[in-house]
Amino acid sequence: MVETVAYQRTGPRRTARRPAMDYEGTEQAMLFKWLQLKHPKAARLAYHVPNGGHRVKAVASKLKAQGVKAGVSDIVLPMARGGYFGLYIEFKATPPHDSTVSDSQTAFLMAVELEGYMAIVCRGVNEAMQVIEGYLALAPTQVVRA
Repeated sequence: MVETVAYQRTGPRRTARRPAMDYEGTEQAMLFKWLQLKHPKAARLAYHVPNGGHRVKAVASKLKAQGVKAGVSDIVLPMARGGYFGLYIEFKATPPHDSTVSDSQTAFLMAVELEGYMAIVCRGVNEAMQVIEGYLALAPTQVVRA
């Protein structure tokens, strides 16, 4: 007769983990949907720079060689307003789901500001909507062509 042995788990039971929620991505998608409905002209020009996220080393290396840079802002609105050439937004989720602004993100915001762009950190979709509304309310920057 063959004897069967029952094995018991000795450590703590692992509970099923919920998938990580991408609060920032979800809010950013809401922002772009709002932009399409409220400001369609701006929506046609605004874009997201997909710089973040975790990648396999080989892919990250390839992207870096193609020009991906740490710290580049999440959202760009290339519409000249109020004497600025355009708007850069470093987008963070609404607190308490926000993250800190990295040194490279701060350095990038300061660099584009010195080049004549409005550059700002927005925490959450509501703050970003207010910033965009305020920016678009500014008078268009006059372009002088020779």
